[in-house]
Amino acid sequence: MPEPLKNIFSRPLIHPFAELVKKVWPDFSTSTFLEKVFDEHYEGLELKQRTRHIAHALRACLPTVYRDALKIVCDVTQSYIDQHGEKLTFQWIFLPEFIEAHGVEDPDASIPAIETVTRWSSCEFTVRPFLLKYPERMYAQMLAWSDHPSPMLRRLASEGIRPRLPWGMGVPALKRDPTPILPILEKLKNDPAETVRRSVANNLNDIAKEHPQVVLDIAGRWLGQHPDTDWIVRHACRGLLKKGNAQALAYFGFEKGANAIEVSNLQHSLEVKIGAKLDFSFQLSNHALNAQSLRLEYQIDYQTLSGKISSKVFKIKELELGAGASVAVERYQRFQDFTTRKHYSGEHILRILVNGLALAEGKFMVL
Repeated sequence: MPEPLKNIFSRPLIHPFAELVKKVWPDFSTSTFLEKVFDEHYEGLELKQRTRHIAHALRACLPTVYRDALKIVCDVTQSYIDQHGEKLTFQWIFLPEFIEAHGVEDPDASIPAIETVTRWSSCEFTVRPFLLKYPERMYAQMLAWSDHPSPMLRRLASEGIRPRLPWGMGVPALKRDPTPILPILEKLKNDPAETVRRSVANNLNDIAKEHPQVVLDIAGRWLGQHPDTDWIVRHACRGLLKKGNAQALAYFGFEKGANAIEVSNLQHSLEVKIGAKLDFSFQLSNHALNAQSLRLEYQIDYQTLSGKISSKVFKIKELELGAGASVAVERYQRFQDFTTRKHYSGEHILRILVNGLALAEGKFMVL
């Protein structure tokens, strides 16, 4: 089993951090801080609980006045930046947590501090409660950050305002109406930093869940402007492509449910144990008189804990299949449990999708 991610928040990380805090603020008690962090409950805490616990322990050992404590946090962060440069570090995520946990009531101090801290450990989660409490102010701030010289701030402008930020606090207003997000994405679509462009694509993919036509209209405007922008559009439309959206398919040269395409001889495991893999194969044939561009995927209808079905689509490949041509395809899908996905016994369904249309299916049991 791989080492749990939460274990990076250990003494070899926290002790040097405490020593740096003491250099910045000599009154800091490293021993008290370490005792508060590694208390009798620490081993039982999960990842998010550990980072919040460290942030609380840090707050308890800094000056009582929040702004005085925040200045120390910013000075420590700046020391890291001066020594190592700007980075998207995960190990120091308790620094953004410090602001999220203790600074929402003081936006005048906290928002400028975010500009410093996010250049060392991204503040996309930190800005979420600020977006909820001060929406108009934060919409303007995120737009301003999209012009910042630092790519870390420009990435934050997009990542922090995503409607469906994974593991992030929900912002229902942005799901209902993504209008405040769009000027930010327009500014960042040609950003020189790949991490910023990837965030733009992920943001658009989020928006497409509730507002597909908004994203399709943007895709139509952006396509053909530049290879980097074309990549953003394709990545942004991945959810729409998986759903077989005809307009999204057409943007990339695929005809919805391509004519004269056959999936035959679907073979697959009839039983799969949790922890094992589902093997499957099939023959893909083009009976048309012309070559066809095909997007090949498979869908699995999973059983859930509640007894409902959860369908997920996985891409196999895109190909040009010549007139009268045929190709054999073999794949497998693991049924390994992860933190983000659990498997449950019962009947499952495998479907083979071509250009968004299911052309073959088979049932199998997960044991």
